[in-house]
Amino acid sequence: MTQRNLTSIWKAFLIGATMIVPGVSGGTMAMILGIYDRLISAVSSFRKHPRDNFLFLILFTIFAGLGVFLFSTPVSWLLEHYEIPTLYFFIGTVAGGIPLIEQKSGMKKVDFVTVLYLLAGALVVVLISKFPQDFIGHMKIDGISHWTKLGIAGMVLAMALILPGVSFSHFLLILGLYEKTLTAVKTLDFSFLIPLAIGVFLGIIIFSKLLAYVLEKYPKGSYLLILGFIIGSVAMIFPGVPKGGEIVLSMITAPIGFWLIYHNISLAEKNNS
Repeated sequence: MTQRNLTSIWKAFLIGATMIVPGVSGGTMAMILGIYDRLISAVSSFRKHPRDNFLFLILFTIFAGLGVFLFSTPVSWLLEHYEIPTLYFFIGTVAGGIPLIEQKSGMKKVDFVTVLYLLAGALVVVLISKFPQDFIGHMKIDGISHWTKLGIAGMVLAMALILPGVSFSHFLLILGLYEKTLTAVKTLDFSFLIPLAIGVFLGIIIFSKLLAYVLEKYPKGSYLLILGFIIGSVAMIFPGVPKGGEIVLSMITAPIGFWLIYHNISLAEKNNS
């Protein structure tokens, strides 16, 4: 196994662990950890290096899933007992990766166009968060079969997996599929899970190719929009100003989160150079 794949494993593990936090996007963490471009490329250009891309995607899926499984209980416990300091930790991790995304955008100075891109990206995330839960779940789509409905829903969910700053769990709530999906996973209801998974799979292929094209042709605007998505996602999980003993804990957890990501990014860049 190459050093590159070993590095991808711990990043996938961390991405899986952070996806448990409400409002935190797996795409955001992938972008911050510098693995996002490779994920998009592995899917959109799979046939160029099928063996390497297949190995990478399999390893990423396995260890991201392992991260979700191993960290679901401790993270849930921390959110229940120390919600604000825990959320400040995750805000710190997001902030630690912002310099990398700024670098990718090639931004030289903050001008009106830059601010417009950032505001547009943040606004998209805020508007998505304002959608009522089960918004689409109450809509009747006549003439479309059960499998087709779930397939279309899966393609919509694929956007939440690909776009940084967009929470997958929140999209499930908007589609009215959160509880149904959890129940289907617990009961192994394949008549529900298979068409949903097919839709997600097709959506990832389609949107990955589209996103890869946009990132290549319009890198500055694309990365600035993504940075806006991330800023908007931070606003969504911001728990407010801590009080009492939480002030001290939050002043510790936020810098730790920032340092962990920023330090690892700096270390990775040094090793690459």
